Amino acid sequence: MHIVPQSVPVDFFPLGLDGGDPCDRAQFELAYQPVMCAADPNGRPAFHEALLRQVLPDGRILTPPQFCPDLAQSGIGPDLDRRALTLGLTEMIAEPGLRLSINVDPRTLEDTAWHATLEKALVADATLGERLILEITERAPLPEGCAAGLMRAKWREAGISLALDDFGAGQTAVRHLPIWRFDIVKIDGGFTRDVHRNPDNQAMMGALMDLAHHFEAMTVAEHVENAADAAWLTARGAGGLQGHLFANASLHKPWRAATARRHIA
Repeated sequence: MHIVPQSVPVDFFPLGLDGGDPCDRAQFELAYQPVMCAADPNGRPAFHEALLRQVLPDGRILTPPQFCPDLAQSGIGPDLDRRALTLGLTEMIAEPGLRLSINVDPRTLEDTAWHATLEKALVADATLGERLILEITERAPLPEGCAAGLMRAKWREAGISLALDDFGAGQTAVRHLPIWRFDIVKIDGGFTRDVHRNPDNQAMMGALMDLAHHFEAMTVAEHVENAADAAWLTARGAGGLQGHLFANASLHKPWRAATARRHIA
């Protein structure tokens, strides 16, 4: 029997989280936030990041820190990552042109059920790999050794891209960059804030971008909230921009409307 950790807040319990897979008994959906090409910020998004949300019966939408403040110690992290992966892959299968980044905690990479979910989907739709970005969060150290190398090689063979989230603020050492060879490096939003006029953030952002570019990774600046910061980041060489300046994370799926228009036409 799955024991619900005591740290899980009371908001979980009206949804029936009292045994079994915790994600089977709660209503979860994905919110999507676009990542824009810095060279064409008003154009089509380069991809969307998929973010797990809990939807309560009264319509409230909770982020993971809200519905499980002690997520790292709760023991349900792999269940949540597996649910996010399932929802994201299902949406990608339904929308063949969609490219998504889906978050995964390094500790989830030891979860065989998560890997089985991914492998089953790749068999069902061979185009998924080239459209999928696995966004590795920095809540825990990255796995090392031969097993991790084989895992990465398998993903590369399937065409999956790898992204590092919150670079500069988490537990990933710089030494992991030449080992993991991330395709995308997302620089923590703390360095983005007022970067157009903050010399310290300019120095940090520039150094982190240079490191990522040395290892041939596309850089994405997170938490971009104003045009002045966006302009500075673009001039400095950021490949992608993500933040409230362009769009908040939303349950709305803009590609669904585009597909409907194509069918009507």
